[in-house]
Amino acid sequence: MNKEKLEFYLECKDHTVSNERFTLYRDKDLDLLITTPKPDEGSLGKYYESEDYISHTDAKRSVFEKLYHIVKKYSLNKKVKLITGLNGEAGSLLDIGAGTGDFLLEASKNDWKIEGVEPNDQARGLAIEKGMALQSDTANLPAKSFDVITMWHVLEHVPNLRAQIIELKRLLKPQGYLIVAVPNFKSYDANYYKSFWAAYDVPRHLWHFSKNAIKILFDKEGIRLEKTMPLIFDSFYVSLLSEKYKNGKMNFFKAFWIGFLSNLKAKRSKQYSSHIYILKNE
Repeated sequence: MNKEKLEFYLECKDHTVSNERFTLYRDKDLDLLITTPKPDEGSLGKYYESEDYISHTDAKRSVFEKLYHIVKKYSLNKKVKLITGLNGEAGSLLDIGAGTGDFLLEASKNDWKIEGVEPNDQARGLAIEKGMALQSDTANLPAKSFDVITMWHVLEHVPNLRAQIIELKRLLKPQGYLIVAVPNFKSYDANYYKSFWAAYDVPRHLWHFSKNAIKILFDKEGIRLEKTMPLIFDSFYVSLLSEKYKNGKMNFFKAFWIGFLSNLKAKRSKQYSSHIYILKNE
């Protein structure tokens, strides 16, 4: 990134693990926020060492975690319908950042030939217990071998953004589809909670995307944006966590109201809390 094209945007704290503070800088050309300083790859893992990092566990200890898994179960079916609808039938699927493997398990029940990547040892271990043999990275996967690649809230975590996009290009079949879901820092809930917005999640989230950023970044590698869809539930989930970070407790009523307002305002602005981007390889 060209430092001359960066401008200060916001300062945030890691509320999950370290309580360290990080600065978000905006790349004016890409309309992308960058977490600074970026932990090196050797130390990044320590920021995921928390029982509260819900995507790496199957825990259902609290009301919040139980609600998360209810919504997750509903969303899994919707995701499989989405990918099947792209080609009209099941094909070869790679899920990067597969977590504990539930999405791949659901896809396999619907005739998809599945492959998954998950770098976290704990999450990969839970997936193995479900019969899912996940890879730790994509290095040994053959080129041009997948009809669909999915990254559900994963792209914001990758240390080298351009290298990851180039690798996605390598793995996709010609005319293959890429599905990317990421938070949107231009949403109403992001603007309302500011530095307390849970989806900044520094420093685990190294990049913070706008619609413009996704289009520009993938265009450069010949992967074209075809459609953008909202993730309606994300505004409620993120607002619950944001309330906890801001006020020390999950105010369900207030969080629901902000989540509702965010979705309502997004009907006009098209700036939802999170988006699904459907991209197609040339």
